[in-house]
Amino acid sequence: MPLSEHEQRMLEQMERALYAEDPKFASALEGNGLRTYTRRRVYQAVAGFLAGIALLMAGMVAQLIWVSVVGFLVMLGCAVLAVTGWRKAPKPGEQPPVGLRRQARPKRSMMDRIEQRWQRRRDEQGH
Repeated sequence: MPLSEHEQRMLEQMERALYAEDPKFASALEGNGLRTYTRRRVYQAVAGFLAGIALLMAGMVAQLIWVSVVGFLVMLGCAVLAVTGWRKAPKPGEQPPVGLRRQARPKRSMMDRIEQRWQRRRDEQGH
């Protein structure tokens, strides 16, 4: 069921307000970033590694050394890609060291924070 024009305007307004208030959180919700790209790259490297194992085994069964060597090289290349991709992946929501964290405020859930921001925004608009 498509959104009405009023609902679409409200959604766009909420998105703009979210970007203005907390751009880091908004970009994390998008999911289209370096983290998604590197995760996909690691998955592709794992699939290539498994294909390299298949080539290696097929070359051994068929007694074709060159197929086994190609399989080994594919495995090696994919392993390097997986490891470098995994290391380059940004950490989701990196926390500062324990000594630098504020201990005064209790932890709130994400939904509590969103609801509080929504209420604050509604109160500022006078609704």
